[in-house]
Amino acid sequence: MEKAAHPKAVWWLAFFCFIESSFFPIPPHPLLGLMCLAEPKKAIRFAVIATVSSVLGGLLGYAIGYFLYEAVGAWMIGMLGLTESFPVAACYIREQGALAVFFAAGTPVPFKLMTITAGFIEMNLLTFTLAAIAGRALIFMIVGILFQVFGAPIKAIIDKYLGAVTTVFVVLVVGGFIAFTQLAGGNDDATSENACDAVTEVRGA
Repeated sequence: MEKAAHPKAVWWLAFFCFIESSFFPIPPHPLLGLMCLAEPKKAIRFAVIATVSSVLGGLLGYAIGYFLYEAVGAWMIGMLGLTESFPVAACYIREQGALAVFFAAGTPVPFKLMTITAGFIEMNLLTFTLAAIAGRALIFMIVGILFQVFGAPIKAIIDKYLGAVTTVFVVLVVGGFIAFTQLAGGNDDATSENACDAVTEVRGA
């Protein structure tokens, strides 16, 4: 708690959020929670820093996938144990676009996998950035706002329910978008999402 209240803790938060979005395996959420617990009045500020840093890190991951996949990206994916998940992620991003990135950014799905994959398949950069901002803001700003409003007592509730609540919320949002697309006469292939789960190789970007 003492270290979390230290002035340099903000820089560590920004650093960990940045690298977690591109290659670091440990999520920054515990550090954000401790800092908000140590200084609840600055919770929203911390959440904004986490969001911005994470999105910038996501852009680094995108650049690795776009420019350096063969040299660096494939090694990173393998080091993180996500090699088998890479073709699946590529399929989901091609099929769902921004929704896939938003879902990964706002849930426990490894965001670094999606950032590198999005760059590799050359997803539209603006679409990727907006989806990343929305998803990361969802997961981090909820923490910041709850601490700002309720203070330290909310920590126990966050520790127990945040992952489940945000996951359910994102699922509902994604489900709403899919339902709207179907009603609007969009893609009628209801099995495309399930088909991605069986993908074992990445087709051309």
